[in-house]
Amino acid sequence: MNLKIITLILWAISISSYAQQSGTLLKSQLPKIYIDEDISLHFLSPEPIQYVDISTNNMIGDIPLENIFRVKAVRDSVSKLNGYNKSLGVVTIIGQKFIAQYDLWYAHDERQLKTQIEILPINTNPLEVGEIPMSDQELRYFSIEAFKEKKKKNTIKSTQYGITGQVNNIYTVDDYIFLDISFKNKTNLKFDLDQLRFKIEDKKITKATNVQSIEVEPEYQLFNPESFEKKYRNIYVFKKITFPNSKVFTIELAESQISGRILTLQVKYSDLLAADTL
Repeated sequence: MNLKIITLILWAISISSYAQQSGTLLKSQLPKIYIDEDISLHFLSPEPIQYVDISTNNMIGDIPLENIFRVKAVRDSVSKLNGYNKSLGVVTIIGQKFIAQYDLWYAHDERQLKTQIEILPINTNPLEVGEIPMSDQELRYFSIEAFKEKKKKNTIKSTQYGITGQVNNIYTVDDYIFLDISFKNKTNLKFDLDQLRFKIEDKKITKATNVQSIEVEPEYQLFNPESFEKKYRNIYVFKKITFPNSKVFTIELAESQISGRILTLQVKYSDLLAADTL
């Protein structure tokens, strides 16, 4: 191998390495996928798809389900191509925490055509630099794992108006807190859920002080029931919460009626610090 060829090879390797390190991706580096106007290609995403871009009018596509992108070649457009094996454009698929791009080509050889493509980690780049947030799929997985666990004996519990609520378990995964909460209805009246609110409030409230209350929204919840007759259990997920010892994390269950029943549970910061790793 002569010196000129070796120099060219080293130059190509250095350009490819620089592109990867700098976050730049060249069209020639994209996975090449073949499609035609008769067969729809389905991209299967590991998490809900947030956005899709088709770079040319040579293709049409849609999102029939939250984790599936469907695309095919446009007949009128491909008929104008001079021959086969022509690039139709680039498809960009963005999930909750990844971006994936593919170079789609037109081909008449059915042996090259696929009907499904799974979006694999090797073909994706993270959207955020540094720590990557969990996707809904990952939050659901850990929520199900938390739901499988047995309830602890020493739980946070409160009873009002015949309704008993308790925090069964508290878990952490990375910067997420998983609260396993259940309610029991000891009355004969079905409980119609209005809302379950989460707040950070002062421990002691006197008439002379203003109430300091900060409402916190969960990142994810496993189930979405509208009512329950006797028992209700759910997993609620929050990003890392910190608050001083003078405050508590309050869980408020409210019934959707004017004279609705209300039940509150209070979680101390020390309870969160003592959470188990899931």
